[in-house]
Amino acid sequence: MTVASLKLQPRLGLAEAQPLVTALREHSGSDLVIDASEVSHLGTLCLQALIAAAREHAAEGTGFLLNNVNDSCVQQLSVYGLSPEALAEGVL
Repeated sequence: MTVASLKLQPRLGLAEAQPLVTALREHSGSDLVIDASEVSHLGTLCLQALIAAAREHAAEGTGFLLNNVNDSCVQQLSVYGLSPEALAEGVL
């Protein structure tokens, strides 16, 4: 099985939601490693896209990993009651 990678944009707001969904769908069916090292803003729609992708990967039995999660991204996930690990597990 192939391992794909995706680097998240620093700002994940409304304008970035559809491109993020498209990018995540392109990697359906393969293990996915997501680089969150530059995320400074995580909006609700982009978070929902990440949650949906994590659930899809869990259902398919493929890997979904948030890598290089910076402090800003961890803090924003915690506002939603999430952690990088919980998001990656796709059992939300």
